[in-house]
Amino acid sequence: MFDKLFEVQQKAGEVKKRLDAITVTGSVEGGKISVTATGNKIIQSITIDADFYKDADKEEIEELLVTAINKAMEQADNVSQSEMAAITKDMLGGMGSMFGK
Repeated sequence: MFDKLFEVQQKAGEVKKRLDAITVTGSVEGGKISVTATGNKIIQSITIDADFYKDADKEEIEELLVTAINKAMEQADNVSQSEMAAITKDMLGGMGSMFGK
């Protein structure tokens, strides 16, 4: 049983490494503001189109930036859930042997 727990910890570490290598992007206004993050929800970059930046007011940029960040975080959640679902399925499949199945 401890072997299975250790295996779960190892798999979780592998998932974290995979999520670190996956990038997701949230963008608004046709890409005028883009936020790139990892699957582990670490923001890597924020880009704002120079022409848009000149013409937009502070409040508009702030609101759109929040929206872009939320979109990136939502995508990171989706990727993370998919990765965790895959590892859970693998682990549950292997647990059948613990119960003689």
